[in-house]
Amino acid sequence: MKIDVLENNDTVFRFSISGASTIMVNAIRRAAMNAVKTFAIDKITFYENTTAMFDEYISHRIGLVPIKTPSKGYSDTDEVVFTLDATGPKTVYSGDLEASDKDVRVANEAIPIIKLAEGQKLRIECKAVMGTGARHSKFQPGLATYDKEKEAYNFYVEPFGQMPPKEIVNKAFEAIKEELKDVEKETKKL
Repeated sequence: MKIDVLENNDTVFRFSISGASTIMVNAIRRAAMNAVKTFAIDKITFYENTTAMFDEYISHRIGLVPIKTPSKGYSDTDEVVFTLDATGPKTVYSGDLEASDKDVRVANEAIPIIKLAEGQKLRIECKAVMGTGARHSKFQPGLATYDKEKEAYNFYVEPFGQMPPKEIVNKAFEAIKEELKDVEKETKKL
């Protein structure tokens, strides 16, 4: 198997794999989107909402905001609290969410959440937890795709902002290795 890096920056990671089966290449793609752990806002408590929008609508929008996920130092059980206290007139952006941890923050501060009219208030507390895209799409770190050209597969990985695209691929490889260890352990019991 041979891997050649075609492009590597903060917005895209492109590489070519030759000498690999379609099954292996598809496993990498699926793991990159569904097995890489990231933070996402999963629970929201509304203390005050005098807007015209339902709590569920606002929760859905906030839940889809990408959260920066450091590569190390966090476990599956860690929670990071985000708070928001806003009064209109103003547009509330993702950057208005204040994190309890300076290393875990919104990936893009310019995502509009809701526009508040004069006197409208929104006061909430959000909890970000670790998860994978297999649980919910809000945990997906990015998109991964490939096409076949002669004897090689050309990969294209584009992140949503939680982590660099090359890190997504490296974590996908780690996830595949862990799953294979589990399979090996179970087959030895047979």
